[in-house]
Amino acid sequence: MTLLNGKIAIVTGASSGIGRAAAKLFAREGAKLVINGRRQEALDAVVAEIEVAGGKAVAISGDVRDEALQARLVETALSRFGGLDVAFNNAGALGEMGPVTGFSLEGWSETIDTNLTAAFLGAKHQAAAMVGRGGGSLIFTSTFVGHTVGMPGMAAYAAGKAGLVGLVQVLAAELGPQNIRANALLPGGTDTPSSITNAPDATSELLAFVEGLHALKRMAQPEEIARAALFLASDMASFVTGTAMLADGGVSINRT
Repeated sequence: MTLLNGKIAIVTGASSGIGRAAAKLFAREGAKLVINGRRQEALDAVVAEIEVAGGKAVAISGDVRDEALQARLVETALSRFGGLDVAFNNAGALGEMGPVTGFSLEGWSETIDTNLTAAFLGAKHQAAAMVGRGGGSLIFTSTFVGHTVGMPGMAAYAAGKAGLVGLVQVLAAELGPQNIRANALLPGGTDTPSSITNAPDATSELLAFVEGLHALKRMAQPEEIARAALFLASDMASFVTGTAMLADGGVSINRT
């Protein structure tokens, strides 16, 4: 039996990395999907892969900071598939990096809006739709940065992602009576196109350093984080809400 059979899900940031892996996995597990990212062509490729495998998905490109886009994603789930059961709010960005004393207000605001305000906007519309289904699961991609570890130069990213943990706690308390669960997923270093280890100027020494930060001495593959999201999305996590669930390869506890 598939874990998401009959479920309808939204996945943002689905054009690559963790979101792409999660969209494909959720589809294999029986979910019908509305996927979002900023690049329509990349999203269409994900839809094609899902459909070839026998799944159903529709792609809508746009900026998650736009409330009208968030509303459209939910409306599409309702009109195309009949409801909404799962929302994986995965879209995010590192944003401006550098010391706080030199940080621009514009860079700060853009990063907070992308990583935190967009999640609020998604939850606002997603939760309302889930009430009509008798419950659901809200998932937000946070990070260990700003939760268990402080990394220089990442103030805005850390603040926005840490804010998601507070957001899910309130959502869990507010929406629990409606059988809606809310959880933050905190990955460790993951081998995605946006990872600093895949930047044009990244070196083998940088990769070795990042891998060494983890207790498992490696980075995650996107599919590994997607499986953690699947757990939170599915009824296997029926009594899990309000958590900051680490899937970080031990980077939070490692000192070796």
